[in-house]
Amino acid sequence: MRRLRPILLAVGVMLTLTGLLWIGQGLGYVHWPESSFMLDQRRWANYGSIVAAFGLLLVLAGRRLR
Repeated sequence: MRRLRPILLAVGVMLTLTGLLWIGQGLGYVHWPESSFMLDQRRWANYGSIVAAFGLLLVLAGRRLR
């Protein structure tokens, strides 16, 4: 159980940062090259919000473990 907490926190932080990056791309703050697969901005902003919320839930679950 002690090994699960750092893993949950690390995965949660990585998912949150990835989701925030996708949200930033979807809102136009992060610019990708034209050859990128992330061209449909609204869809990636929606995916980013889901991924960021899941990452935050993992961080909260990891903080509750002792």
